[in-house]
This record gives sequence, structure tokens and C-alpha cells, in this order.
Amino acid sequence: MIEKNGDSIPHVLSVAGSDSGAGAGIQADLKACAARGVYCSTVITAVTAQNTLGVQGVHDVPEDFVAQQLKSVLSDMQVDVVKTGVLPSIRVVKVLLQSLAEFPVRAALVVDPVMVSTSGDVLAGSSILSSFREELFPMADIVTPNIKEASALLGGIHLETVADMCNAAKLLHALGPRKVLKVERLRVILQVIGEAWDVFQNVLVKGGDLPDSLDAVDIFFNGERFYELRLSRIKTRNTHGTGCTLASCIAAELAKGSPMLTSVKVAKRYVETALEYSKEILIGNGSQRPFDHSLRLKSGFHRKEVFNPSDLFLYAVTDSGMNKKWGRSMVDAVGAAIQGGATIVQLREKDAETQDFLETAKACLAVCRSYGVPLLINDRIDVALASDADGVHVGQSDMPASAARTLLGPEKIIGVSCKTIEQAQQAWISGADYIGSGGVYSTNTKANNPTIGLDGLKTVCLASKLPVVAIGGINASNAGSVMKMEVPNLKGVAVVSALFDRENVLTETKKLHDLLMEHHHRKSNEIHARQLSGK
Repeated sequence: MIEKNGDSIPHVLSVAGSDSGAGAGIQADLKACAARGVYCSTVITAVTAQNTLGVQGVHDVPEDFVAQQLKSVLSDMQVDVVKTGVLPSIRVVKVLLQSLAEFPVRAALVVDPVMVSTSGDVLAGSSILSSFREELFPMADIVTPNIKEASALLGGIHLETVADMCNAAKLLHALGPRKVLKVERLRVILQVIGEAWDVFQNVLVKGGDLPDSLDAVDIFFNGERFYELRLSRIKTRNTHGTGCTLASCIAAELAKGSPMLTSVKVAKRYVETALEYSKEILIGNGSQRPFDHSLRLKSGFHRKEVFNPSDLFLYAVTDSGMNKKWGRSMVDAVGAAIQGGATIVQLREKDAETQDFLETAKACLAVCRSYGVPLLINDRIDVALASDADGVHVGQSDMPASAARTLLGPEKIIGVSCKTIEQAQQAWISGADYIGSGGVYSTNTKANNPTIGLDGLKTVCLASKLPVVAIGGINASNAGSVMKMEVPNLKGVAVVSALFDRENVLTETKKLHDLLMEHHHRKSNEIHARQLSGK
């Protein structure tokens, strides 16, 4: 992995062709990985002249220069996942396999067997098919053909139904998952990752072109079980590069350490979200237009897509019982907390009927959006989806973060309550954005829960690859002690009673916010002074 200030950054290497229109190929891979928070390096195998009308020209990069690019990247950088796109010749396939034998990657090889562009232009000839089947596929951890590519790879069989796709996935898997995996490469991989290696190759047959289907149906097969993955089919011309993007997203999630099926589901939901958002964007005059990977080009789109860890600074967790005690509505309480300086709000409602909770969530969301403050829903993913809240916070006994990510998609915020190192590490693997660690101190809202104290909080923070907010019994008298700890990923404190079990939420929130800001400035000055002194 790439080292930056001591942190390991997930790294995908894309070996593919360049698209001058930037909708597919290397350009799509770069944008998709960036959107998923993963570094992407590139090896270009072909250069195309293309736009939304089609491919006007293809120039294959000489094999020796492909080899030189591979050596440059793999000899210097620790790559977690290699993702392939257009491999225009048998010799390029051999060059890639030789490079991977010399410089093994940490996690996986994702093969997207691109042979024809979205517009129907041939990018790799039929002569490459045998090389794919006999040499590349057996080394892959997952192959991701669409139905046209799957048909070509299997000798032209017709794929017109979901049952046909299942049969194709099984036949592709039977081509020999890892049968040619060299013993030495296996030894090196096991040594690097320190665990048993999954011997199953995985196959994802993409059904975007499946005739007469109202849904976008993909079939995932891991050698033991078929999974039928369905999402709504988005009606749009802006579909250029969806295959490249899906494969790159899978690679990105695998580079983060996510399981294979989770990676596939997250990638599929990401593509659906991007297509829905981009369906009316106008780029080019042709029928195969690109879509927006970053969800930022469309004017008037105000949702906050990228989670900012600094939002955890003053994390307000509501309590309906406390608000009733003081005779105020949840909406009024949320508005007062935000005006006082709350930087993120978690809506917690344990007793209300679902319909009432949903209406409250929508009303609170309107307030939060007007101030640009994220609103999360505690536990209830159904309410988060129905209200279009910015995300959810789940506990250890709730729906796993990986399942929540599959349902909510890549643009929503997911937080997980963690008390232990193991829970914190699992939250990162499962695709969470942050963790809430505690209870640091005892609390009236969860009186029977054991506390972890400041030492336990520090232990979890040091083990976590995610930003952390401290939770449990925190108030104006002890928040300073929490934030004094020298752990850079501790970003803030989550507070319940100290805000909402008070007569004036605005005053109490402002008081706590000012205290935290005073501590933040003092800490920044101390760090600056140490830097100047060279200590």
C-alpha cells in the first residue's frame, strides 16, 4: 500500500485503455476509485479516439511499453488490487501475467473482459478469447463480463433470460479458478496477508443488456451459490462506462478489505445512484453519453455526498423523552442545537410509531438541510431511506454496516458504535464512515452498559482506521479531558443529556461548543509551538 504520514491507503492499479471522451476506460476507473476513496494508478494498453458518437480510432500501445509501465508501478508501489479492462493482444495478457508473477498484489485481480465498446466498436479481437479463458481467468479473483462478452467467451451461446445468465456464470467458473496459480505466488500472498486464501473464483455476469427486463439484473456466482442482484433500471442515455465503473468500484472495495459479495453489492448500488443522478446531464451529441461519477456536475444538487470527519466535532444525539419533559418538539430541539453549534445531528426515537418517526425525521431534515448540517437516523434504516436522511448510526446488535451500505448506497453516511479493537476494525472493513466509541463515562440513557473509560477510548482510537467520536456521559465538565488525548482521529464528542435534558438547548449547546473550540485552539497552538521548536 502507499504510505502517507504512516497511514496505509488502499491502492488499485487499472490496466486498461484510454478513452478520449473520458466516459469509460482508464478515465472512468480513475474517477470511480476517487469517488470510493481509493488511490488509482494506471497502465495504458491502448489509446482510443472516441466520443459520445462512437470510436473513431484505436492505437494499441506496444507490448514492451506496457511492460515498462507495469514494472514502474509494481516495483515502486504496493498495489492491493489490479483491475483489467481492454487487453488488446495475447502478448499484452502474457506481459501482465509475467508482471504479476514478479510483483504479486496483496488482495485480488479483477478482470473485466472488455472486447466491444458501448457503441458497438471492437476494441479487442476474437483471437484474445482463448488467452482470456486459458491464462487470465484462472488467475482472477472475479471476472465481470456483460452478457455479450459472456456469450462470446462461451462460443456464442444465447443469453436471453436470468436462467441463461446463471448457466453462463457456472460455465465461466468451470474454466478453472486458480488451477494455474503458481505455488510460489500463493506462498507470497499468504505470507503478505497472513491468512487462508479463498480458492474460489467469482463470476459476475452483468445483465444491463438483458432483453425485456424491467430491472438491472446481475448474476453473482462464487462456485457454491448464485446471487440474483436486482436494482431499478434507470432510463437514460448516459450509460457510457458503466461496466468499467462497476469493475473499478468492486476493485476499490476489495482494496479496502471488504468481502467479495459486499464489494459487488456496494459497486452495483453506486452505479445505480450515479446513473439516477446523471440521467438528464447533457455531455456530447451522441446516444452513448457519460455519467457523473462524483455527483457534483448537476446544478441545484445540494445533498452532501462526501463525509467530512470534522462534522463529528459536536455530535448532538436527540432524546424524545427529554424533549417531552421540557415541553418542546423534536424539531425545535434540533433547530436550537444547530443554532448553538452542533455540527451533526443523530435522531434517536425508540418508542414512536414508524409513521410518526418518519414525519419527524422529514421535518428535522428540512431544518438540518437549511443549515448544511448532516442528519443521521439511529438504528432505523427504513426511516433513513424513506426520509432521505444523510445516513444512519447502528449499534452492534443492529443491522451490520455492510448490509446498511448495500441498502443505502455509497453516498450516505454510516456510523457504528464500537467498544473494542475488533469491532472498530470490522466497521472499517464493512464500509462505515466513522465509529462512535464508548460509553466513556456512565450515562442515564444506557445505565446498564459497561464503560470503557479514557484508556479504552484511546485504545480503540489508535486501532481504528476511521475517524472516531467519543460517546457516553460526556458533558461540559469532562469534554475537555476527552479531547486532550493525543490521538489524531478522535474528531469530537457525542452528547445527549448535556444538551437535551436542559431547559435551554441553545444555551447549553453554545456553551459546550465554545468550550470545545477553546480546547481545539489551545491544542492547535501547542502543536504549532512544538513544530517551531523542532520537538
